[in-house]
Order: sequence, then structure tokens, then C-alpha cells
Amino acid sequence: MGGVRLSGKSKAIKQMDILISSIVAGLLLGMVLAIVALGLTIIFGVMDIVNFAHGEFLMVGMYTGLLTAQAAGIDPLLTLPVAAVVGFLLGVVCYAGFVRFLLRGPMIAQLLGTFGLMLLLRNLALLIFGSEDRALHHGILVGKSFDIGMGVILPATKLAAAGLSVLAFWGVWLLMHHTKIGKALRATALNAQGARYMGIPTQRMNAFAWGIGGSTVCVAGALIVNFWSVNPFIGLLFTMIAFAIVALGGFGSVPGAFFAGLVVGLITEIPGFWDFLTYTFDIEWMTQVPMTSFKYMWVYLAYFLIMVIRPRGLFGWKQ
Repeated sequence: MGGVRLSGKSKAIKQMDILISSIVAGLLLGMVLAIVALGLTIIFGVMDIVNFAHGEFLMVGMYTGLLTAQAAGIDPLLTLPVAAVVGFLLGVVCYAGFVRFLLRGPMIAQLLGTFGLMLLLRNLALLIFGSEDRALHHGILVGKSFDIGMGVILPATKLAAAGLSVLAFWGVWLLMHHTKIGKALRATALNAQGARYMGIPTQRMNAFAWGIGGSTVCVAGALIVNFWSVNPFIGLLFTMIAFAIVALGGFGSVPGAFFAGLVVGLITEIPGFWDFLTYTFDIEWMTQVPMTSFKYMWVYLAYFLIMVIRPRGLFGWKQ
């Protein structure tokens, strides 16, 4: 009888280890995915335009972090300021040289225009870097992890990325609510014509929004490249995930993007929760389902359901 009780206790511990590990991993990834969506929600919130090239901006950030670290021989985390500057300039240049002309046309022209920008950036990267995967193999945090017990192992790179993501959201929130330029951005987002009558340079605000959007997503890319390989096609995956996060949180809502990122991060950990249920109920057929191969399908399914059931998202369109 004692042996049976011990076995039952061990099984319960194993179950809790799987569950807690999945929750923690989902939350860490969710914080990183949230900063990927932050730039997209800023641009939409100010200009009501969807940037289909958002994932390619992230790809640029990943290449910036990777190449800067390799060329300068510095730790990857020290490349974040470089990625922020590159992203800001990329966003401003794309707006001033291309997007502002699209605003004169109908919505379909804006959608197709940013889709064309996506193809341009992707094929430029393919021409310059080739199609092979590239990854970082050095750095203070690369390859390191912390075992905090209960089966929870925290990769140092993801932990740092999650912490910096929180700081980025806090910084953007302070910018939007406690600075003159942030208040001008919010005024432009709520009523561009009225803001223009009040003397706010809305064209500059639009350019600044694209700059901030590009800067945040490139920083996200420089963080992600610490634990994810990069190639010219990586943008498509993150674009769809960013759309799902922004749709769930509410287009234009910065707090919504953060909390929705956590939700989507947990959704990507469905294989871990599936393992928990499989181990708990000891159902043989569940072990035959390759749930890991379907994890992004659940994100896209959530995106579809959100748009059908609650198009405004959890936090509404604009706050």
C-alpha cells in the first residue's frame, strides 16, 4: 500500500511540474510576443492602417541584432539600441517615402501597398542574406537557464526578453500618457482633423508613430534572435501572431496588446497542457496526437473566433 501511495504522490508531482512549466513558458513567450504586437497596435491606433510588413520589420530587427553582435563582437543584448535606431529610421523612411502617399487612396490601396512593402523587404533580405537560417551561438545569456524547481526551467534569454518587454511597454505607456508628444499622438489617433485644427502637426505624428512602431518591433527582433533562428521568411509567422494579439486586445490598445500577448503565449503552450491532460487521465489515444505540430493552428483559430465573436477585442478599438 505504501508503494501505491508513493506512486500516486509521484504522479501528482509530475502532473504539477508539467502544468506549472507550461504556464510559465507560455507567460514568458507571451511577454515577448506582446512587444512584437506593440508596434502594430501603435500604428493602427494612430492612423487606422494595417501594416502587413510588420513581420518584415521584425526580421530586420533580428538581422540587425545578429549581424551587429557578430561584427562588433559584443553581447547580443547590447545591440538593442542599434536595433531601436534602425527600426525608428526604417519606420520613418517607409512612411515618408511610401505610406503617406497611400493614405490618399482607398483602404484597399493601403492594404495592398503595405503588402507590397512586405514583399519588397522580404525579397531584399533574400537577395542579401540568402535563404538559410542564421542563429546566435554566443552571449552572456545564450544557452544558459535557471532551474527554479517544480520542473520549471527558465531560459535566460527568454527571461531577459520578457523583462525588457515589460520595460518597453511601461516606457511606451509613459510616452503616450505623460509627454506632450504622446498626448499629441493620442489626439491624432482620436480625431486627426480636430488635432490638425488645434495646431498639431499630424503628418509628423504619423511619421513618429511609424518610427515608434518600427523601433519597438526591431527591438523585439533583436531580443528574439537570442533564442530563435532568422531567415527572410520568418516575418510571416510573427505577422499572423501579431494580428491575433492586436485583434484580441483591441486595435489601438497598448494595455490590450500586453494582456493579449500573454493569452496568445499560453495558447502556444497547448501541447504542454495536452501532455498534462494525457498524463493526468492516462488516455492512450491522446499520446498519438502530434499536438506540437498544431500549436500555431490554435493561435489562428483564436484569431478567427475573436474577429467573428468580438471584433472590438477585449479592450475596445481605441482607449
